[in-house]
Amino acid sequence: MPILTELDSLTATILIDNDLDPMSPIPPDTVEVTGLMRTLATCSPHEVHDRGDVHKELQMEDICCAAHGLSILVTATKDGTQHTMLFDAGPEGKVWEGNVKRLGMGVELGLEKVERVMLSHWHRDHSGFVSFLSVLSMVIWICGLTRAIEMITDAKKTAGCSEKSTVVDLHPDRPEYRGMAIGEEIISLQADPTVEEIEGAGGVVRMEKEGHAVLDDFFYISGEIPRRTSYEMGLKGGMRFDEDEGDWFSDERIADERFLMCHLKGKGIVMFTACSHAGVVNCARHAVEVLDDVPLHAIVGGFHLATSEVSQMESTVRDLKRLDPAVILPGHCTGWRAKFAIERHMPGAMVPCSVGMRVKF
Repeated sequence: MPILTELDSLTATILIDNDLDPMSPIPPDTVEVTGLMRTLATCSPHEVHDRGDVHKELQMEDICCAAHGLSILVTATKDGTQHTMLFDAGPEGKVWEGNVKRLGMGVELGLEKVERVMLSHWHRDHSGFVSFLSVLSMVIWICGLTRAIEMITDAKKTAGCSEKSTVVDLHPDRPEYRGMAIGEEIISLQADPTVEEIEGAGGVVRMEKEGHAVLDDFFYISGEIPRRTSYEMGLKGGMRFDEDEGDWFSDERIADERFLMCHLKGKGIVMFTACSHAGVVNCARHAVEVLDDVPLHAIVGGFHLATSEVSQMESTVRDLKRLDPAVILPGHCTGWRAKFAIERHMPGAMVPCSVGMRVKF
């Protein structure tokens, strides 16, 4: 069993999420949050001098944009030592870059401190591409993951950091393409970035299949997540393309997905899960097993219940309640029905997971 460092503090900045909710209040006794509408207004840098005694202006362009995906900047501190990781990079580079600039232009946000980038799993809404037409009508591909690495490298250069490279933690089982079966038809997703593209952006690739602790044992990156519940069956209709066979095959397990976790002193486990294709209950139970029954304090990320059957949703919420986390931030692919169910059965524990928010646990 790994022994993780008990952290003094842990913060997470939501760079990309499906949801934008800068106005809803945060339940008391859960987390401290900045970056919502009130913070943007009171800390606005935009001065005006033609409106009487009012000298600040809130500009809508300062509000982060939501997108279908997830990216979280996680910073942990112990006895004055600090380590920072990037957990996923969202669906494409343009929105990632735009939100980073809104949140602090890279260096102010702390990009130069990022020591490791973790890709939770090979799915394009976490590492993905987007295409733009240039003035010469050429297609330019901008990748969320590679753009993130480029911006982290640039921030390190600007800050004068001696170590300018960034480790990129990947699962070795990268499919050529992933897709989904809709009825009799298979729809392909765009390809994830290749190792060569990641290295070309400045990343130092580390292929990791097993669970491992990193950065002075501040963080634990899981290996494959054990599947034990009867109702968490993976991604229905998930497919992958085998180039050698020239054909598509079922890939509902998404076995390469991994979660990130920390041990917060006096509180317990904080787990970051991207999509929970293995099931969020399976993820949470495995996290508790990894740390030999340290209590579960918080779960952050996507639970992939947006398209689930009601029975699966009810079973998930029932078992989450038994795990008794103090804080739940359901985002990305969780879906509104599951969020309502969590709030109904676990009142006071659910915190809105909004892009742009900074959370201190």
